[in-house]
Order: sequence, then C-alpha cells, then structure tokens
Amino acid sequence: MTQPAQIGLIGLGTMGAMLALNIAEKGFPIAVWNRTTSVTHGFKAEAGALADRITPTETLADLVAAIKPPRAIILMVPAGEAVDQQIAALRPLMDKDDLIIDAGNALFHDTNRRAEEAARLGPHFLGIGVSGGEEGARHGPAIMGGGLRADWDRVAPVLTAIAAKYKGEACAAYMGPAGAGHFVKAVHNGIEYADMQMIAEVYGVMRDGLGMEAEAIAKTFEGWNQGPLQSYLIEISAEVARATDSHSGKPMLDMILDRAGQKGTGRWTVIEAQHLAATIPAIEAAVMARNLSSRLEERLKGEALFGAAPQPTTQVTLDQLEQAMIAGKILCYAQGFALISAAAKAFDWAMPLPEIARVWREGCIIRSSMLNDMATALTEDPARNLMLAPFFADHLKSSHGALRAVVAAAAISGLPVPALASGLAWFDMMRTGRSTANMIQAQRDFFGAHGFERIDGLDDKHGPWAGHGI
Repeated sequence: MTQPAQIGLIGLGTMGAMLALNIAEKGFPIAVWNRTTSVTHGFKAEAGALADRITPTETLADLVAAIKPPRAIILMVPAGEAVDQQIAALRPLMDKDDLIIDAGNALFHDTNRRAEEAARLGPHFLGIGVSGGEEGARHGPAIMGGGLRADWDRVAPVLTAIAAKYKGEACAAYMGPAGAGHFVKAVHNGIEYADMQMIAEVYGVMRDGLGMEAEAIAKTFEGWNQGPLQSYLIEISAEVARATDSHSGKPMLDMILDRAGQKGTGRWTVIEAQHLAATIPAIEAAVMARNLSSRLEERLKGEALFGAAPQPTTQVTLDQLEQAMIAGKILCYAQGFALISAAAKAFDWAMPLPEIARVWREGCIIRSSMLNDMATALTEDPARNLMLAPFFADHLKSSHGALRAVVAAAAISGLPVPALASGLAWFDMMRTGRSTANMIQAQRDFFGAHGFERIDGLDDKHGPWAGHGI
C-alpha cells in the first residue's frame, strides 16, 4: 500500500525522476506530478521496490492533497518562466505556511524576487542549488540552500538524507537568505567551467604540442588523479580519453565535434562578477572559450587564412603540465571564493565559506581532494584570499614556475591556453605591490580631470597637464 506523502515533486525529467527515487529510497514517501500523466504513472510502474513510497497524481490539486501539511513541494522544471508559471498555478492550491522549493539552476535575482513575492503572498519559498548531475541526483548530490532559515530547517532532514556524504557528513548546508543558495551554485558552475577548460587546455598541449595518443593521455590523467589533482573531473577525463568509438574504432575524443555547449550559468557568474567588481579572469576566459568554440566556421576560415595555430613543442614536460594544473586549479577556486565573499558583503549575506567548501567535497562536479584543505584554510581566516593561505601559498610557490613555463611555451607554439594564461596574469597582478595603474590614473586625469591619489599624501590631485583634456 502506498504511504501518505511527506513531500512532493513536480517534473519527472531525468533529474527530477532521479531525485524522487533518491528521496523514496531514503525512506520519505513522495507524491509526484508531471505535465504528461503517462510519464507520472510510468515512473511509479518502473520504481520497483520503491513504488510503495511513491504516489502518482494527475492534477496539481491531487498532488497538494496527497501531501501531509504543512506541505513542501520541490520544483524540477526548467529555470525561468516555467518556474513562475508553476508557482502561480500552485499558489491558490497551497496554504501560506506551505513551502515551494525551486531545485533548478535559477538565476539568483529571480530567486530573490520569488522570495519577496512569497513573503507577501505565500506560500513560503526556498531556492536550492543542486549539483552532481543525474548520478548525483540519484545517489547523493551537493545541495546549497537559500531562503528563510526556518524553511531550510523544516526540510533539512530530507535534504541532508539525500545529499552526498563525505566521511559521513552530509554535503548539504544553508547558505543564506533568498538567492544565496542559487548564487553559490552559479559560482560552483563558474569554477566548473574554468576547471574543465584548464583540463581541455592541457589535453590540447599533450595532443597537439607533444603529439601524444589518446591512450597515453588517459594514462597521464590517471596518474594525476593519484596526487594533488585527484578530482571527479580529472577522473572522468582519463575515462573519456581512453574510450573507443564503437562505429569507427577510433578514440572517442577524435570523433567528437569541438563545439562545446552551455546552459548559461557560467555566463551568469561572469556577469555578476562584473557587477560586484570581483576579479575572476580564469572563469571569464573559460566562458569566452566556450563561446568561441561554437564559432567553428569562423575558426576554419581563420585557419585557412593564417595557418593552423597549434604547433609541436619540446619545451614542456608532463611534470610541468601537472604542476601548471595544480596552480591553475588553486587560482580558479580562489577566484570563485573571492566572488562569493564579494557577494556576501554586497547583499549582506553571512556566507559560510568553510561550509561551502565542505559541501563541495562530494556529490558535485567540482569535488576535489583540495576542497578539504580549502575548508580548513577558510575556517582559519574566511576573509583571506585562498591563494594567500599558507597551505595553498606553498603550493603556488612551488608550481607557478611550471605554469609560467607552460603558458610561455604554449604562446610560442600557438597552443591556446586562455584559462591558464588568465590565471597566471591574475597571480602576477596579485603579487605586484606597485602596479601600472598609476599610468591609467594619469591618463584619466589628463583627459577627464578625474584626479588621483599621491604616494606622498599631498593634496595636489591633478597633474601639470590640467586643461588638456577633452
């Protein structure tokens, strides 16, 4: 016999279906609804031993009626207008003390707006970032919550039960009010973009610069995954490099068109960083590279006109590539956490930076052995840029030379490494006490009389060129 539902879920696409099974498996009876009724009933029919914990419903009213009050309903629908439509349809059916949970990849500004509307009109609203893809949704994602703390606490038993576990600790935590959870998820995705791009760049150096075959590249990634670079993305990079295409018998990578897709969360991260004056050049470069990858026809015309850019190189070793990846990884994570810090100040969010690092240790796409040390460093001093923490500063002292060598050799040989190069430039600017911005300030004063600060503290704020501006 089907048990009374403790929670509801709308949207039985791949992610929604996997999350619903995860919830049922952890012992929580769940009511489900999908726009296509046959999908709803098919989901229960295929749930096997979990079917008794699943209540399929044919209307939204049936869904609401099937859940014990105060109700909580998770939305697993596409971000944007679909979420607003679903909330509007649910609002007249639910009590003001009920709770709607948006678990999609929402823009945090939309989550802020929906939280404000919920405060006026009800029901309550919670925005949670969920990372880990299909596998994570089914067996344990990383979960980042935003909204009222009381609303998070209400559903925390379910969310922590279904979340990934790191040494028994749930990778699910409350991040702050309104859109805080979705903001953290967006930064997670930005770091994901940069990490993936850097891996692609070193793959390009191995393939085009060192002339390595796919099998040798796979072995290299496997070796790296046994050291400081141990992470989900390095692990799967080894697997995809080794895979063989069943149609051609060639390496699978050689048969994949080099035109990368994206859903926009990385772009959101870059846009918000600009609004917050936060510097995330490695992430910006990764978004740029994805955008440029889609312009295949233009790239082919460029190759025909100028000749192919990538040329073989003998100036890089695999050890240097590994060390460059270590430095690049530290720098892109440092940029991501600095962006979260900037948002915390701008929006008055008490972002728990060490907790964010702990949440990302398992279940999510950017899970990495480094995150445990990042959590420790952020606990010691949350306000300090991660690259300045002693543990990571020591890593950078020993690895930035290799990063410099890789970027230099790549530039000479026409091997594009935009994320690694941007990370290096950021690192060099971050360790330059006397920058060149004095020239920019002089220029601004010359043409716009904007004034400047003097190093000697005198009150004269303008140069001798006064009156020459336009």
